[in-house]
Amino acid sequence: MPVILFVRITSGLDAQEFERRLLERRPRFHDVPSLLQKVYGRDSATGDVCGIYFFESPEALDAFRETELARTIPAAYEAVEVRREVYEVLYSLRPDRGPFAESSHRADTTA
Repeated sequence: MPVILFVRITSGLDAQEFERRLLERRPRFHDVPSLLQKVYGRDSATGDVCGIYFFESPEALDAFRETELARTIPAAYEAVEVRREVYEVLYSLRPDRGPFAESSHRADTTA
């Protein structure tokens, strides 16, 4: 079953330096096995930044958590606070699009 990892980081870095570091590390995520997609976001009110990761399975997420790349995220962004949440994918609004288009998960039976 596919999973989503949501990570929100509060940092003392200014927005420009934070983004420079994001862009510097971004290519390394292309090599993470079973990472289908990663979306980067910023809360304009607080300056907090989030990463939304789409993994093929809980096992893929567990394997990622053991990597040097994952372990160095808080230090790389001089995180003051890190919030991590994991969600199982239940349904897609448009199952023919997006990171889980080819995944076989529960059929959408709700409107």
